[in-house]
Amino acid sequence: MKRTEYCGLLRPEHIGTEQICSGWVVTKRDMGGIIFIDLRDREGILQVVIDESKVGLDEFAIIEKIRLQSVVSVKGMIRERNSASVNLKIATGTIELVADKIEVISQAESLPYSIDEGKKVREELRLKYRFLDIRRPELYNNLKFRYKVQKAVSDYLDNNGFLYVETPMLTKSTPEGARDYLVPSRVNPGKFYALPQSPQIFKQLLMIGGVDKYYQVARCFRDEDLRSDRQPEFTQVDMEMSFVEQEDILKHLEKMFKYVYKETMGEEINYDFPRLTWKEAMDVYGSDKPDIRFNLPIIDITEIAKKCSFSVFKQAVESGGYVRAICVTGQADFTRSVIEDLTENAISYGAKGMAWIAYKQNGEIHSILTKYFTENEMKELLDAVEAKPGDFILFCADELDVVRRTLGGIRLYLGDMLGLRKKNEYKFLFVIDFPQFEYSETEKRYVAMHHPFTMPYPEDLQYLITAPEKVRAQAYDVVLNGIELGSGSIRIHDSKIQEKMFEALGFDEKTIEERFGFMVNAFKYGTPPHGGFAFGLDRFVMLLAGADSLRDVIAFPKTKDASCPLTGAPDFVSKEQLEILCLTNAVKMESYKTSAEPTKITIDVENIANLACLYLDDEEKLTYAEDMNAIIAFADTITKVNTLDIKAKEHLISVSNVFHDDEVIIHNVERDALLAASPTKIDGYITVPRVIEN
Repeated sequence: MKRTEYCGLLRPEHIGTEQICSGWVVTKRDMGGIIFIDLRDREGILQVVIDESKVGLDEFAIIEKIRLQSVVSVKGMIRERNSASVNLKIATGTIELVADKIEVISQAESLPYSIDEGKKVREELRLKYRFLDIRRPELYNNLKFRYKVQKAVSDYLDNNGFLYVETPMLTKSTPEGARDYLVPSRVNPGKFYALPQSPQIFKQLLMIGGVDKYYQVARCFRDEDLRSDRQPEFTQVDMEMSFVEQEDILKHLEKMFKYVYKETMGEEINYDFPRLTWKEAMDVYGSDKPDIRFNLPIIDITEIAKKCSFSVFKQAVESGGYVRAICVTGQADFTRSVIEDLTENAISYGAKGMAWIAYKQNGEIHSILTKYFTENEMKELLDAVEAKPGDFILFCADELDVVRRTLGGIRLYLGDMLGLRKKNEYKFLFVIDFPQFEYSETEKRYVAMHHPFTMPYPEDLQYLITAPEKVRAQAYDVVLNGIELGSGSIRIHDSKIQEKMFEALGFDEKTIEERFGFMVNAFKYGTPPHGGFAFGLDRFVMLLAGADSLRDVIAFPKTKDASCPLTGAPDFVSKEQLEILCLTNAVKMESYKTSAEPTKITIDVENIANLACLYLDDEEKLTYAEDMNAIIAFADTITKVNTLDIKAKEHLISVSNVFHDDEVIIHNVERDALLAASPTKIDGYITVPRVIEN
């Protein structure tokens, strides 16, 4: 037997019992004749005392040389620690195991980094040795907490009549949203499967099949740019119900999230989830996933602004735009540098600048706007934003999308800056009544904001073809602390409405048949009204655990470029594998490298140029990329040269004319000729990037 009990589960009541504990050596303290080691397993740490007189010289000598993170098994008696060595920070801090036999199961090599340093270690290195990173209690506890959340969700759905059904991982590509990950078929040359972005189509087919209530903890895949709350492969809790309306689903979701929160966090949610329409969320918070842990609403002052003589406001209103403001309570004394930061932040979101008012405690108003507002207009403005002496008001005037985006971004920036977004506070809400469509500038057509199977409100069906921008969807999101947990909708069950939806999206008969033919066919055979929802398990766990990134709650995550430092995926495959899949014509074989050959490093010259504040044209970017790759290849070649048997040599070069007198030489050259090679110039002067910030 290698273990009678986990290290972290032993308690004072085990004193006097013989135990066998196994785990990893995390610390070692040699006191001369006695060695103390901390032994860790998944449940915690136990102090082990190894006395030379008890275990023998041979075993003691082995332990003296043992490396940290080696795996050992220890047999001995549990005893009470002496008062001087008690450690109340751990559950086993009042007891210790006195070894009478110890076995080294696996001696560890020197570690690539110290595990105890945790997040101080570069993340890419930790991901490369993820199996070591998982030994950190913080990461292991996150994985343990993830399971607890998943189990609570499953328990709730199981107890409420939902049936767990798995759906296919290899399915048909129906591109309408994010890009698909494609899988070539060997038995059907030239054809491809797609990995599912969600089980959407299959769960609707399950409703047609009469399953009534379905759920699945589903793996999903989307080929899109990554960020801290996004991975190329992720897990979502997917569910669908028949014979329901939107209100039924919202009530179900609120009960489910309240249950899961109580089971995992040990606290009740004692408020009803607020409901905001999409328009309200965008107008009041500048986002369709608002963070309502703090106030700072966005207030429309367009009607007031169009009366003033401030040209920026007037021009925005006259061109169909809006003027909106945020009143920041008690911050009239914002420093100049803070105001400049806010202005730069506004510009980064597309605004042309930022007007502001500092309403001082003594009632004085510091702002350029005082020149353009009458006394009555200024009073009306301050009343509209509910400003009090001591407040700071900032403004944005532009097109509606720019105003929403800018003030929504600044609102979150202020929330972070003022410490209003507390990690240990959780605020759920529903966002409902999304637009059915959004206009794609790339495709020059309206596309589905959620997916083509979302049911519009009955009263909006008349606008599907003639005025698609007016159509509201019976779609809803659950938002937690400014992050969208998941989305859902009532689905179209009427084949005639589905045909109209495809028409509104610009799909011809051939496209419909190729992408959704099997779905349209299924609708002909008795489809119940149904709706559903799916939420990201990874995101939910990340928020509840207070983690900074999805990578902190996933066992083996990908990096920002969708690669895996641990396994080296994605990687080249052999030519034979490509030939079997009939893909040799799709890959340039003359430049193809197998996984055994070194991978060519891609140089992001544009990013390097941006970091260095340099302008490079397309030809220069190409040249620099080739030069950098050549340097890397040369350096790689040098590292392979065997220099062990080569003696060091001295090489001195004689120098002359090291010191010389400066001489001013005046050239009679035209200014335009001097500036000819400058990439940018204004009014006869070279423009130099600003590389030093105040």
